[in-house]
Amino acid sequence: MRTIKVLFLDRDGTINQDTGSYIFTKEQLLLIDRADEAIALAKSAGFWIVIVTNQAGIARGIATVEQVEEVNHYLNELLSPKSAGYDRCYYCPYHPEYPHPEYDRFIEFRKPATGMVERAIEEFLAEGLVVDRGASFFVGDKTLDVECGKRAGLRSVLVRTGHNEEELCLKRNIIPEFVADDLYKAVTEYILAFA
Repeated sequence: MRTIKVLFLDRDGTINQDTGSYIFTKEQLLLIDRADEAIALAKSAGFWIVIVTNQAGIARGIATVEQVEEVNHYLNELLSPKSAGYDRCYYCPYHPEYPHPEYDRFIEFRKPATGMVERAIEEFLAEGLVVDRGASFFVGDKTLDVECGKRAGLRSVLVRTGHNEEELCLKRNIIPEFVADDLYKAVTEYILAFA
């Protein structure tokens, strides 16, 4: 068994620009400035990279599973030139207001529930890799990302890109460990200090 540290990342609004609607084509996927550099720095500091993203557009019939998977694959292509490709990617197709016989079983995957994080940790363990939660981070742009990270025993960081729910976090008393302007600053100003 080998112990590893993981950087769990939300996708839309954290790595790529949140366009305000569901992203289901490659053309809609635009990286946030220096996000690829940030991930590359984290990787070179020894972090494994895992993406966890709510993709309820599937349950809503706006996007297909194939489209979401194609966008995720394309994201890895965009990140690869900087050696910033992710190690694993999980998405949740479920939406509470759009019941669907195929997707309702993923209710525990929808952030702030921790199903995607736990699945990643289990799958790493199956490969002989033990995730050190206390040395692992969860970065996202929403209150539910901060809450998911905290519930999973990870160190939560909020970025001001995307939805920037800094005030909402305070209002709901879901306080991130650190708030950064973007993913690059989250990594360089905080996360690498613990690497």
